[in-house]
Amino acid sequence: MRVRLCSERGFGLIELLMAMVMLNIGILAIVAAFNSGTVALNRASKISTASALADSQMELYRAITYNSIGLDSTALGTVDNTYKCDSALGVSCPNSTSAEVTGSCSASAFPNQCNPSQPVTGADHKNYRVDTYIVLTTPTNGRALKAVTVVVRDGTTLNARPYARTTSTFDASTG
Repeated sequence: MRVRLCSERGFGLIELLMAMVMLNIGILAIVAAFNSGTVALNRASKISTASALADSQMELYRAITYNSIGLDSTALGTVDNTYKCDSALGVSCPNSTSAEVTGSCSASAFPNQCNPSQPVTGADHKNYRVDTYIVLTTPTNGRALKAVTVVVRDGTTLNARPYARTTSTFDASTG
């Protein structure tokens, strides 16, 4: 019996089993790292595309005069709660009355600058929604400025966190 207990027969199988378990743990950790890397790259791609869309929309306002900066008032009446509840308006969601700047957009050379909310397909062929907010702000002891905020969201999941947000102020001295 003692010889049988001191024998190392079958010990190689136990070592092999332990080595296979350790290898499986390592391989699964690498697969999980690849998966999280793919998710991070996908999110970074969406944020990059959304930033480019936000910059493109903001450039429309930089190309026009101060008096032309405004949103179409009829289009503002058709926007949903995702638009109305954004922090760019400076109002709480249940009280959705805001003082956005509106104007005449019928003869505009840039039709997208008048739309408060528009669906856009990005360069990555994914759907985004570009929301534009224009409000009047007056700094202390200053004159009125138009604050333009562009928010880019996922086109399919509107209540999710926005991908990009950019704000710029425009002074009457710009024409």
